Amino acid sequence: MKLPMDDEYAALFTVGQVADMLQVQQAFLRRIDTHQIVSPQRSAGGQRRYSRAEIGRIQQVVTMMDEGMTLPAIRRIFELQHELVELTRERDELARRLAAYSATRAPTAPSDS
Repeated sequence: MKLPMDDEYAALFTVGQVADMLQVQQAFLRRIDTHQIVSPQRSAGGQRRYSRAEIGRIQQVVTMMDEGMTLPAIRRIFELQHELVELTRERDELARRLAAYSATRAPTAPSDS
């Protein structure tokens, strides 16, 4: 039986819990949500709930900000990383399809002309 705690994408943690874990201000977490850098799920009551995956991303944001990056720059980096993943996936699929197509074509024998 798989528990919600085992799922890194299960939204289990409140703003207060995440702020305490990462030693950041709750306002910072709300700000990165406003900038759409990390957008946590919402509970039935409308409260933000973070997954372990989102907490990891917040840790990346904190590190990048410590290196002097702005929130808009961080958002753009994450967008570009996502695009790269999608393009890599598309390239791999096209390579797979090309290999399958090439395998179905019978090799032609050279003519003795």
